[in-house]
Amino acid sequence: MFPLAFLLQAGISLGVLGKAFGAAVAAFAAAFGIGKIGKASLEAGARQPEQAGHYRMTAIIVSALIEGACLFAIVVCLIAK
Repeated sequence: MFPLAFLLQAGISLGVLGKAFGAAVAAFAAAFGIGKIGKASLEAGARQPEQAGHYRMTAIIVSALIEGACLFAIVVCLIAK
């Protein structure tokens, strides 16, 4: 509990800490999801090498959608009051 009390005494409000924590969680969740997509894509390509290009393209599209959602979540966290 000491670090939280120290931050509050330093003038950092709980709202700022909450925004930073929310943005960090959003970024971590996106990184975890993209990692799982990459792993699944590589495993699927190893099982069926003739379809590897299709799996790769699908993984890139889904990763881009996740990155967009992550960016939106970070912006919402940072502009929240």
